[in-house]
Formats: sequence, structure tokens, C-alpha cells
Amino acid sequence: MTNDGFGFTDLIENETEFIPLLSAEDEEQMNAEEVPEILPILPLRNTVLFPGVVIPITVGRDKSIKLIKEYYKGSRIIGAVSQKDIEIEDPGIQDLNDVGTIAYIIKLLQMPDGSTTAIIQGKKRFRITEFLQDDPYFVAKVEQFESYRLLTKDKKFNALISSVKDLAIQIINLSPNLPSDSVFAVRNIESPVFLVNFISSNLNISVDEKQNLLSIDDLVERARTVLGLLTRELQMIELKNQIQKKVKIDLDKQQRDYLLNQQLKTIQEELGDNTHTQDIAELRNKAKTKKWPANVDEVFEKELVKLQRMNPAAMEYSMQLNYLEVLIDLPWNEFTKDNFDLKHARKVLDQDHFGLETVKERILEYLAVLKLKGDMKSPILCLFGPPGVGKTSLGKSVARAVGRQYIRISLGGLRDEAEIRGHRKTYIGAMPGRVLQSIKRAKASNPVFVLDEIDKVIGANVNGDPSAALLEVLDPEQNNSFYDNFVELEYDLSKVMFIATANNLSTIHPALRDRMEIIEINGYLLEEKLEIAKRHLLPKQLSEHGIKPDQLKFNKKIFEIIVDGYTRESGVRDLEKKIAKIIRHQARFIAGDEPYNIDVNQEDIRKILGPVKYQKEQDDQTHAPGVVTGLAWTPVGGEILFVETSLSRGKGNLTITGNLGDVMKESSTLAFEYLKAHSTEFGINTQIFEKWNVHMHVPEGATPKDGPSAGITMLTALASAYTQRNVKPRLAMTGEITLRGKVLAVGGIKEKILAARRSGIKEIILPADNRKDIEEIKPSYIKGLKFHYVELMSEVIHIALSDKKVSNPLQITY
Repeated sequence: MTNDGFGFTDLIENETEFIPLLSAEDEEQMNAEEVPEILPILPLRNTVLFPGVVIPITVGRDKSIKLIKEYYKGSRIIGAVSQKDIEIEDPGIQDLNDVGTIAYIIKLLQMPDGSTTAIIQGKKRFRITEFLQDDPYFVAKVEQFESYRLLTKDKKFNALISSVKDLAIQIINLSPNLPSDSVFAVRNIESPVFLVNFISSNLNISVDEKQNLLSIDDLVERARTVLGLLTRELQMIELKNQIQKKVKIDLDKQQRDYLLNQQLKTIQEELGDNTHTQDIAELRNKAKTKKWPANVDEVFEKELVKLQRMNPAAMEYSMQLNYLEVLIDLPWNEFTKDNFDLKHARKVLDQDHFGLETVKERILEYLAVLKLKGDMKSPILCLFGPPGVGKTSLGKSVARAVGRQYIRISLGGLRDEAEIRGHRKTYIGAMPGRVLQSIKRAKASNPVFVLDEIDKVIGANVNGDPSAALLEVLDPEQNNSFYDNFVELEYDLSKVMFIATANNLSTIHPALRDRMEIIEINGYLLEEKLEIAKRHLLPKQLSEHGIKPDQLKFNKKIFEIIVDGYTRESGVRDLEKKIAKIIRHQARFIAGDEPYNIDVNQEDIRKILGPVKYQKEQDDQTHAPGVVTGLAWTPVGGEILFVETSLSRGKGNLTITGNLGDVMKESSTLAFEYLKAHSTEFGINTQIFEKWNVHMHVPEGATPKDGPSAGITMLTALASAYTQRNVKPRLAMTGEITLRGKVLAVGGIKEKILAARRSGIKEIILPADNRKDIEEIKPSYIKGLKFHYVELMSEVIHIALSDKKVSNPLQITY
């Protein structure tokens, strides 16, 4: 056997598992060898041979086989040069790189498939200066590179080599495909030159990059380049490992879920309890009893087939199942039977609510037509009025009277159009809109549907316009084909009786307001509140507190004290709270068997509710000149107010106080200018407007006041002050004035009239156009009142002022 100089032949023949490494002596001996001037050249196709490194190569070309076999029998020294282009099958001289490595043929093996494999080791680098032949194989004249200048005492160089070694070990540890013995090999390499060569040979880089490393003469530069390539490789491996770990976790979870589902499915099949099959069978059975339209049945069957093909473990399965369950649960063409007994309906409405005649009449009219015709689109009512007057509870009463299901949704603060129309079913967590959800809950397609607080719907915003979505719901010409985004089918809402409630019509979308029949519900009168307290509130609160009617009694006078002294509201919500508070207080004595007053008296009221909170405004019969009683409307009912006027010497200035709004200030200016223009008609000296200032004040300055209805009151107050004539006793007035001397109609007449009656007023001046409002009020509420209807401002002054001056008039001089 030929001696190879390094003992590698014995290692290979003994099939050792160790990676051949160079010792210091081996490296010295290798560097000391001379490079032959002429070498046979073996083209390497897919690799680059580095000095000291042992690699196996498969020899397939005829030229290469001939060269290897011939020199294996001889000196075993050849030159190994990589190809410039690995795709070339038969390279020529121009296809080979200039720099190569002297190779020693350690072993030649004949493989079972007939191919030849050679084990070669690199020795020293050389550069080809001239090719001498290319047949039967390449032969070239070469020259060796200059030997390395080792920097064993250079700290920077040693640190560089240490970094290269550490990075290489990290890469080996992170790469599952590399054998763990490689770490041992790298750690045991002492020669910096061989370390750089060994790592360069095993780097996962292209042949061109390896050839570039081989061509770098300076060892420091080559080590730095290797360090950069190692850093890049480490980053790539770490990134791959992160991706693989994440994918593995995801796959592991999917496989786990799949296996568990398969096991569950097998168990269910063994027990005869397959949930998937049960779901589909249950849906089919329910569908048989549905009376839905043909197009709905077609969609249901199509979607059910789609559900059958789905994997129960898939997310889409639950979404599809939810959609089909919604279709099944909606009451398609299912209606409750209406009760057409008008007397019964009237009785129920009267039992639940006192007053509200307009609404009751409208419901009875609808029932009468429905009874005669048999089929009619339900009305869409909007009950408009102050809080606490029974708008919402009226819907429940209507449902009971008609014999329908009752549902209610609160629209206050609603800002998303999808709340009405629903979400697309493709979204996770999608559901129908609140309209169809409520219909589904009612289990009938003709319920009484209360849309509470429709005036508090948020207008157009980033989530759409809910008011616009309500247009289709509340349009009798459109709601027979209401489209919900989730159901994706038309649903008939024309048989639903919609009752909307609102406190303020001005905030409702104009188009939406146009689609509804507006019914105004005014605040209750004192008399009505007393009846409501007696008939409804007291029995309800006694029942809720577990007290029998004979254990606690209220008389009419007590209710009147509570209403007048402790509440200020149009409705009866606060009144109910006060009654509940009194009952709770007395319940302690009843429960503790302690003595108490069965008949609640004024002393009990004062003790439980405290001192009177609101003083009842009464008209003063002894008005001074310039003081007039006016009538005002507030959200909690009507009120009387006083307009006071006084004169003082000055330059004819008009001063207005009392926290008045712009409209009210304009009314005072109108009245002042009208009197100046018509002073002669009313017996007023024109010089008074130049030498006397006038101050007009409306008491309760902390309360903001505005509106045009105090116009004739201000006019009368100014006329009374200038003429020093008293206003007739127990007289009040309301009406808007114009610069032409006209008196225009105002609103809130019912509330104002009742406030006047409570305050002891006997005569009231009203615009002639408000006569119709008086005709709508029950005669019992206006009994004892005398009305003066006027069209001109001059009529007001003639009616309101007495003929004689006051006993001690102001001495007005000019």
C-alpha cells in the first residue's frame, strides 16, 4: 500500500467513524511539500476542495475516470479545480477556474451501482498559468500561492478565529441535519488555517462563493468573510427554526383536534349518538312543520345540504348551523288570532290607563276595520309626549287588548345600522338585526312592536345611519319585504303593529317622521293624576310591597298634597316613587307590629317626604300697575308667570331682565315699539317714551325662559305701566304678537289652561286661532273659566285693563 503521508488510507480502510483532522505536525509537513510545476487537472463540478480537507467525489466523466485510475496507481497527486458553470457536462479549458487545490487520492472505491468514488484530501493551493493538454485529460503548468503568515500572537486575529469557531458550533447545534460529532471535530481543530478551510468547505453556500473564499490569499480577510457568511447562515437557521416551530405547533394542534374529533365521532357512532347527524335530522323534522314561502324552503334545503358536507370541527359548521336555526325559529306566516271584541278592548285599555283617549280611539278604529275587512296593514303609530305619561306601557296594554304578543326594543343611543338590518352571516359572531330577533322571540309575525325612544337614535356616523334603516321597517308600502343582511331573505313585517315613542319630534329624521302617524300625549292634569294614583299607582305599589288595601289608605287630599307639593312632572313616574316611599316607611311598622296611622295624613307626609318642595303659584288679586299674569308651557306641564314693569326718570330706555331668551326679548321690543307707534290710540303721552325709562322683569331669574307666547303679556304690562291702569283681577293670557298688531296662535294650550285653573284664574285671553284647542279639552276641566279670543293686540289691551286708574298712580311729569 502506498504511504499517503497522513495515515488517512488506514482510517478509510478501517471504516472509522472519526472525521480526519490535521495535527500541527501534519500541517507543517504539508506546507513544506513542494508544488509540482505540472499537474493533471481534475474538474470538480459541484464542490470546491480546500487545503487539508478530505472529501469524497463521484467520478463520472471518462476523462476524469482515466485520470483518477492512472494517478491512483502512481503518485496520487493531482490538481482539483472547480468549474465556472456547474451546468456544463464536458467543460473545456475556458470553463475552469484559475485557482485550485493540490489533491491527494486517499482511496478509490467502486460503488455497487457501477460508479467510481474517490476520497481526496486537499494539500496546497495553486494557480494555473498555462494548460498543456486537454486530452485524454487536462494537464497544466501551475504555480503555488505564497505561504500564510500566521498571526498566532495577534489578539484580534485570535478573537476572530474564536468567533468563527463559536459561530460554527452554534450552527451545528441548531441544525438537526448535521451530525453532533461535527462539534467535536470543530473544537479539536487547533490550526487557524485548517479551521477556516474546514468551515469554508462545509458552509451551505454556492460553489462560486466557495471558489471566492479559496481565491482569497490573506488569511485574516478570508476569516472575516467566513465569519460574515456564518452570521448569515446562523440568522437563516434561526429564522427557519422559528417558522418550523410555529408550523409544528399549529400542525400539532390541528392533528390533536382531528384525532380527538375522530375518536369522539367513533364513540358517538358506537353509542348511536352522532351529534352532526342529530343536528341535521332535527332541522329536517322542524322544517316539515314550517309554513314558510317556497323560496325560503328552497334556500333552507340548499343550505342544509351544504351543512351536511361540512366537517363538524370546522368553524364554518357552527356559523352555518346558526343560520339554519335562525331560519327555522323565525315565525314565517305564523300569526296569533286577534280578539275583535271592541268592548273587551276598550275595557282593557281603560283598566290599564286613565285618559289617553286619542290613542285608545285609534286602536279601536283599527280593530273595527280589521274585523270588517279581515285583512289590513297595521298602523304605525308614534306616541309623542313628555316622560312618564305612559307611552311605553301603553304598547303592552294594546297587545293585551288585541290579544297579540308584545315585544319592545329600546333605540336610545343606537348608532349601528347593523343593529336594525343585521350583519352579513359570513362574519364571526354574526346575527340578525334586533327587529327579526324580536320577531323570533315573539314566535308570531303580527306582534305589537314598541320602538322605544325613537327620537334618541344616533344619526349618520361611521357605522351607517340607523334612522335610514328604520325607514324600510316603518314604511307600510315597503315593510312587506324587509331585507335582513343575515337572513338574506325578504320578511313580511306588514302585519306587525309598530308603536314608536318619542319625547322630541325635532330630533327624528324627517322622512321617518313622515311615515308615522303622530299622536301627541300631553301631560296629565291634576285631576287625572289623582285618578291615576287612586286607580293604578296605589294598588300596584301596595301589591309590590305585600300590603293589603285595608292596612294602608290614602284619600284624595293626600294625593293632591303629594302631586302639588312634592312633584313637578307631566307624567306620574315621580308620583309613583313618592307613593312607594310612603308605603315602604309604613311597611316597617306593619311588619314590626308597631302602631301606625292606617289613614295617611298630612303629618305623615311631612315626616316621610320632608318639607314641601314646590310652592303652588297663585294669582294675586291685588296687582300693581304694570304686573300681568302670563301662561307658560314647560316639559313638566303648564305654569303661570308674572311680567313686572316699572317706570323711572331717564331717557326712554328699555331694560329687560329675568334670564330671557332672544325670542322673548324680541317680543318685549315689539310690544314697546307698538305702543310708541299707537300711543295716541291708548291715551299715552308720547313724551313719556323720551323722558321715562321702563324696566321689564320676569321673576325666577335663575330659570331660563324663551318663546313667543308671552308677547301679549308683555304688551299688557307695558300698557298698564304707561297708563297707570290696573289689570283685571284673576286674568291670565298667552299669545304671540307681530309688528302689524296681530295676535298669533301658540302651543301648549291644554297645559296652560290647566295651570291657570289650578292657580285660581277665572278669565283667559287667547288667540282666536287657538279656539280649536279649547274644544278638544274635556268640558269638566274648563268649567268655571271664561275665554276671550282676540285677533288684534289692541283688543288685548281693551279687555285686560280696567277703565279707571289706580288709587295712587305714579306722578308722571314731562
